[in-house]
Amino acid sequence: MDTKKQKILSTIYAKKEGFNNVYSWFNKLKEHGLNPAYIAMDGEQSVIRAIKTVWPQTKIQRCLYHIQHEGMRWLRTYPKTEAGKDLRRLLSTLCAIRTAKERDTFIVSYENWLTKYKDFIKSLPTANIAFKDLKRTIVLINNALPNMFHYLKESNIPSTTNVLESFYSRLKADYRRHRGLTQKHKIYYLKWYCSMK
Repeated sequence: MDTKKQKILSTIYAKKEGFNNVYSWFNKLKEHGLNPAYIAMDGEQSVIRAIKTVWPQTKIQRCLYHIQHEGMRWLRTYPKTEAGKDLRRLLSTLCAIRTAKERDTFIVSYENWLTKYKDFIKSLPTANIAFKDLKRTIVLINNALPNMFHYLKESNIPSTTNVLESFYSRLKADYRRHRGLTQKHKIYYLKWYCSMK
């Protein structure tokens, strides 16, 4: 989707996201002249790999909402540790970042958090739920950090995939009312819906 124009550029019907499905799709789009300067997306690694293979110069903007939502889900609503509570508070500020100064404050705060709680996290038994939650959230942030703030340098880059997700949620709601469709008709429905919208 072109999020600025809120226009669907292309669709694919696939049972699951995966490198092979999106790689062949991306190649066809490239053959038709699509050469995106950036792509805003969630953190699906197989899709990121396909993007980097087909369009190595394209910047990937990780969706801040996905990072925030996933991290806070892993940390749980009421973390048992101070480390979890502090990291959850920090993550809650992510989607509100609008300036380079706020970005820098977030990064420094995260680095300070890592320094403060590094020994505590190492001291936790690896089977402990708090350990697993903290480690998963750290890996999430570390992997996303290089591609979290491109939108601050280029106003055309959205910080989230909210426009696409909103479209997709409406599509799913309408799609579920037609559960009896055959596989062939499901694909036709998807193409029809996207062309009409």
